[in-house]
Amino acid sequence: MKASPKPIVLLLGEILYAKEEWHGLAEIAELRQLDHGNREQFLNDCKSGLYRGVLAISRTYDSVELTGRFDQELIDLLPRTLKFISHNGAGYDQIDAEACANRGISVSNTPGAVDASTSNTAIYLLLGALRRAHIPATALREGRWRGSMGLGHDPDGKTLGILGMGGIGSAFALRAATFGLDMQYHNRHPIVHPSSNPTKARYVSFEELLRTSDVISIHLPLTGATRGMIGRQEFGKMKDGVVIVNTARGKIIDEAALVEALEEDKVYAAGLDVYEREPEIHPGLINSDKVVLMPHVGTATVETQRKMELLVVDNIRNVLLEGSLLTPVVERHTVPRGGKYHHFLFMSAHNPKSTCSSTDSTITR
Repeated sequence: MKASPKPIVLLLGEILYAKEEWHGLAEIAELRQLDHGNREQFLNDCKSGLYRGVLAISRTYDSVELTGRFDQELIDLLPRTLKFISHNGAGYDQIDAEACANRGISVSNTPGAVDASTSNTAIYLLLGALRRAHIPATALREGRWRGSMGLGHDPDGKTLGILGMGGIGSAFALRAATFGLDMQYHNRHPIVHPSSNPTKARYVSFEELLRTSDVISIHLPLTGATRGMIGRQEFGKMKDGVVIVNTARGKIIDEAALVEALEEDKVYAAGLDVYEREPEIHPGLINSDKVVLMPHVGTATVETQRKMELLVVDNIRNVLLEGSLLTPVVERHTVPRGGKYHHFLFMSAHNPKSTCSSTDSTITR
């Protein structure tokens, strides 16, 4: 990779809905792209110096197929010039953000952009689970009309426990309020600002949420603390006939324990968009008529994908103009203003009429 007088930005995957905005960055950066390959190839290319000089990476969720997870092994091989990763997704468990921070690499995600679409999906799963909608829907397509459908349940008057009242959890609460649910939530800390809790859901402990909720909806990031957070012990503390909804990350729930709870009628029904070992799904979930299943499509709308891509592009643009990300994740490392890379970025970004022609190319081997 030749040295460039402009900062180099590497795109992993494809921009599909904000192409014009992405290509517009070519005025202030050299754009490169990797859209094929595998992890072994990517690691070898890192070792060979193919990506030397890259300052920022823009990565899509599906680019994990090209590189594998951004774990310690991969991060150790990234070029020393790399200081920023703009990730397309609210969840960023595909990236070891702590290892990035230790290497001086700042990581951003796309909070806010996914709130409406993901919370809409959670409402769909909530209502479908309460009605065990899979049974009549399947029977109808098989020419059996309602099949063995029994009566379902209404949401009105039931206690909804929201596990994780962040942006998605709050958006879900707003939508769920219209169905007459009594809402409570658990976070690491109670919400301080009323604007972040517009439905005035009450704060309860994790134990109380498990014991008293008729429906539990999960809206947590996947971290070391939340991995396997809902297992046999937690299901045992829940009400008989509880409904489980998960649009967050599959590894938060022990799927084998969930299957047992469904078989024992501890859990009345579940609505799931995420799974412990995606794309593999526990056979007990596939074969259960108590579960509404979707294949991790909570953000799969044109509007939401565009919003996410625009935020990714905006993060890269802010890196190029200001030397920082707009939406850094918690494990962040800030490049000091006036430091080596900020000076380079600021000077380069404010000289769009550089005599060097901009490049927008795909990495080839």
